[in-house]
Amino acid sequence: MRVTSDSAARPPLDSSRLIDGDPALMPELSVEVVQVVASTNAALADRARAADLADTPDGLVLVAEQQERGRGRLDRTWESPARAGLTFSMLVRPTVPTRAWPWLPLLVGYAVDKVLKARGLDAGLKWPNDVLVGEEKVAGLLVERIETPQGPAAVVGVGLNVSQTREELPVPHATSVELALGEPVDRTDLLIEILNAIREAFDAWEAGGDDGGMRLAESYAAACRTVGQRVRVDLPGGAVLEGEAVAIDPAGQLVVDVDGVRHAVSAGDVMHVRATR
Repeated sequence: MRVTSDSAARPPLDSSRLIDGDPALMPELSVEVVQVVASTNAALADRARAADLADTPDGLVLVAEQQERGRGRLDRTWESPARAGLTFSMLVRPTVPTRAWPWLPLLVGYAVDKVLKARGLDAGLKWPNDVLVGEEKVAGLLVERIETPQGPAAVVGVGLNVSQTREELPVPHATSVELALGEPVDRTDLLIEILNAIREAFDAWEAGGDDGGMRLAESYAAACRTVGQRVRVDLPGGAVLEGEAVAIDPAGQLVVDVDGVRHAVSAGDVMHVRATR
């Protein structure tokens, strides 16, 4: 089976299906496709801060065929070859209490994980912002809260490696969907599946109240490979926690047992989380 290796041969996304409303795409989503952008998260956030609700509705998605200065956690930057991945941001306007918002990146990761599993991949989650295939990173997530004229909103960013070769991947412990599957993938089909999964998960989370939050917590923990590992957690200022990751708490924090004492750390408090065995 063939894996795409010639970047010039990589087909573009089918914009007509995405923009004109493919029947497979949930009606709550509206998609725009651009060829090149510095950062889909930054572009969508800037637009939402300046625009009215009609121009930046809940469920607006900005997709870039190439992102030149993608941003991850802690302002880390990255770039990928044109048409090699899926790089997009979705604007959502949560109505759940602010205390529940830290679940957004975990919810998005869980949705991406479900889609990859359904395609037969050995997918899993690394708390708080990575999706894995096997032990290799295939996707990264970034969720940012922003203030808009209509109230607070969130920009949900996803960068998924689809057809990158080993030589094109940014780090040795990364992979792509095509490398893992051993066959080409239609990026438009995959994007529609992922957008629908994120929207469905978001709607269920919003409608489910506390019970929905608990179901999400249980589902995420079951898919999270960080739980059950011995980990080293690097904190700001040079502090370090080393122990066993034992749970994800109701606030979405990672619970680390250090010599019988449990410490809960939030994504915003963590510099790095690494497995030590």
